[in-house]
Amino acid sequence: MKPHRILTFAAALPLAAQGTAREQLPAAAADSVSRPNILLFLVDDMGWQDTSVPFYETRTPLNDRYHTPNMERLASLGVRFTQAYACAVSSPSRCSLMSGMNAARHRVTNWTLDYGRPTDDPSDVLLLPEWNCNGIQPDTVASEYNTRNATPVTTLPQLLREHGYWTIHCGKAHFGAKTTPGADPRAMGFDVNIAGGANGAPGSYLASRNFGQGSPQEVLGLEKYFGTDLFLTEVLTREAIEALKEPIARRQPFFLYMSHYAVHIPYEEDTRFTASYRGRYDAQLGATLNENEVRYAALVEGMDRSLGDLLDFLEQSPETARNTIILFMSDNGGQGLNNARQGVENRDQNYPARAGKGSAFLGGVREPMLVVWPGVVRGGTTCEQTVMIEDFFPTILEMAGVEAYETRQTTDGESFVRALRNPSSLRARPIVWHFPNLWGETQDFEEGYGAYSAYMEGDYHLIYTWQTGQLRLYDIRRDIGEQHDLAAAEPARVRRMARRLSERLREAGAQRPAFRATGLPCPWPDEAAAANR
Repeated sequence: MKPHRILTFAAALPLAAQGTAREQLPAAAADSVSRPNILLFLVDDMGWQDTSVPFYETRTPLNDRYHTPNMERLASLGVRFTQAYACAVSSPSRCSLMSGMNAARHRVTNWTLDYGRPTDDPSDVLLLPEWNCNGIQPDTVASEYNTRNATPVTTLPQLLREHGYWTIHCGKAHFGAKTTPGADPRAMGFDVNIAGGANGAPGSYLASRNFGQGSPQEVLGLEKYFGTDLFLTEVLTREAIEALKEPIARRQPFFLYMSHYAVHIPYEEDTRFTASYRGRYDAQLGATLNENEVRYAALVEGMDRSLGDLLDFLEQSPETARNTIILFMSDNGGQGLNNARQGVENRDQNYPARAGKGSAFLGGVREPMLVVWPGVVRGGTTCEQTVMIEDFFPTILEMAGVEAYETRQTTDGESFVRALRNPSSLRARPIVWHFPNLWGETQDFEEGYGAYSAYMEGDYHLIYTWQTGQLRLYDIRRDIGEQHDLAAAEPARVRRMARRLSERLREAGAQRPAFRATGLPCPWPDEAAAANR
């Protein structure tokens, strides 16, 4: 049985009255003053090696390409996680983060935008299953319109708000489709929403172009900057700092979800940083960086400057800085295709990992992750605890001292607080990925794209391709580039992992594709493994 939710006075009021109650009664959160502030800094489409901080056992040429001094600063203050993972595309990760659910359970398995419109590529072979293309929705909504192809959830910010936190959303949301409550972060439990909506990318990073006003991906709510020469990453940082001043002034704990649109396409020029990269020879590529790479590196550095500006602001108040936990993460792997990036496709962009965003291989799902927790974690340390994106939900609640709560949804996340308190205290953490969809940019099965599910247990990574029934197995400790398929050499391990993956998928109520020619569902991974004996 789930524990009963503990409600603060403000949480018991109607939503419209909560802001007034907090202003009139700052003591309403007085019992929460000792709670830590929490800053979750999420980057969009950032590969695990797109930083001067190495997240591999050795430095690589990619670490020398990028300039991220504030990530280095964060690493010196906290712990680097070298086994951090998310989904391979955006909305599934963000919905898992907000709900604590694995994508197989919340069924928002591809990216969302327009109401009722799946974003899958068409297929002549597969009938793709229905999935929740309208995203997650706050558990307060009940109409048929709001719950159709959607999952109602008790959100992370709502629970934090109920326990005295002032909750701020800044940047990309991408939780729910247009015209649904889930498209508005305020309906999802945030007191403040800055520039968050249904869009999954910026129509433009440039204020001179009004941030893509009028396009399907327009960034809303920043009209006062229209026509200036500012870049979106800088604007969001300014707005986040302004929003933080209110809870700091009244000594109320805050949760800032700093969710940058960077480093997602379009690779527009951030003129603050591009000059540093233009004309630069790159050792990995054996060539001068092309214009896409120049702009991409500038996007990365601009994101890092935002991190630094936030750190500088917090340090102006040492008491606040000492009581602020900072978590850094990306929502999926970096782009691995030549339509966006320079180099050998699916090899150079996330080296030494294989492939990129949208793929089941590590380049699509392994992330850069840092955690600073003053007084708890030791700076400059490394942790090999395996972490999946839904683990942030119970971890942040535990950090906040939220011990008793209930949720509408069944959660899958596992807190990694123990690993933060003792980085050598590792526990087994199997991971399930479920993508019964077709991502629009490529269907290269060989490189891990197309409809797939995957399972990681210890050092072994199993990938199942629904259309072909192929099961591939890799030892990522010895073969991080996943070049040597061990499936034929270790059939017993394949069967065991396929069974565990299938059990998890069936328990979660995961949907699966069918064959267009027969209408029959594709075999579960364990059925495919048995057929291949």
